[in-house]
Amino acid sequence: MLRPVSFVAKLFERRPQPPPRTKGRIAKRFSEYEVVPMYPFAAIHVFALAGIVMSFMGMVGWEAWAAAFVLYWVRMWAVTAGYHRYFSHRTYKTSRVFQFVLAFLAQTASQRGVLWWAAHHRDHHKYSDEERDVHSPVQHGFIHSHMGWLYDGNGKTDYSRVKDLARYPELVLLDKYWTVPPAILGIAMWLWMGWPGLLVGFFLSTTVLMHGTFTINSLSHIWGKRRYETTDTSRNNWILALITLGEGWHNNHHHFMNSTRQGFFWWEIDISYYSLKVLSWLGIVWDLKEPPARVYDTDVTAPVVPVPPTPEQREAA
Repeated sequence: MLRPVSFVAKLFERRPQPPPRTKGRIAKRFSEYEVVPMYPFAAIHVFALAGIVMSFMGMVGWEAWAAAFVLYWVRMWAVTAGYHRYFSHRTYKTSRVFQFVLAFLAQTASQRGVLWWAAHHRDHHKYSDEERDVHSPVQHGFIHSHMGWLYDGNGKTDYSRVKDLARYPELVLLDKYWTVPPAILGIAMWLWMGWPGLLVGFFLSTTVLMHGTFTINSLSHIWGKRRYETTDTSRNNWILALITLGEGWHNNHHHFMNSTRQGFFWWEIDISYYSLKVLSWLGIVWDLKEPPARVYDTDVTAPVVPVPPTPEQREAA
């Protein structure tokens, strides 16, 4: 059983420092990016802004805002529990049908295809904070790590990185036509609620969802605390954990990426894990991987008490 943390323990908790930063290629000029693929990304933000303007004009009812709230959290869950913990790391098992449901639901977040997402994330762990890490803030700067990397020649799916997923033709088809799920959702919101549903319910929630997810690539490597001495600059951040349903425990995750649970300790809120646990009780998912005992060997709940010097050390001083 995990021991509760004490106030004194938190005061004296050891904070491993990140490895020395190696000089990489910092922020690119705008002209170096692929501009045309940016147009849909920019359009999503423009439509989201239009939704905010309509709200200030009193043209958006509470129903559209409620839909935006629900769509943010449901799709964030699909990205974290689906794209990340299932497709990228295979930390639990499920049926082929629910696997497809996870992929389709996650793709409504408009963060490209399931195989594309998993392939890039696996590369992130393989080359974390090295020059080949396409979204490292250490190597390439904050803006590039947050969203610029999407338009830096990374549009193709590397199927060699996801051979375990590419054997499912339905996932390959989804990945190829990744714009279909978000288009279906957007049209459905428009038919249901009209322009408020489309601009606020879909576009605004999608915009916030995108940047919420992107914070794990950018902020989680520069803002927060480090429990484990990893070879990258990953950090734990409870604020990011709340807005991403548990992904903010990023240093934990980089220390042991094969765990379904990323909030290793009871006080580390991890809503995606809790929901997957409930789904396991219902038999929808199974074989959830837990952190091994060694992740607790550092005994982070115990204060680091200074050892008084011996008489010999006093004399030498």
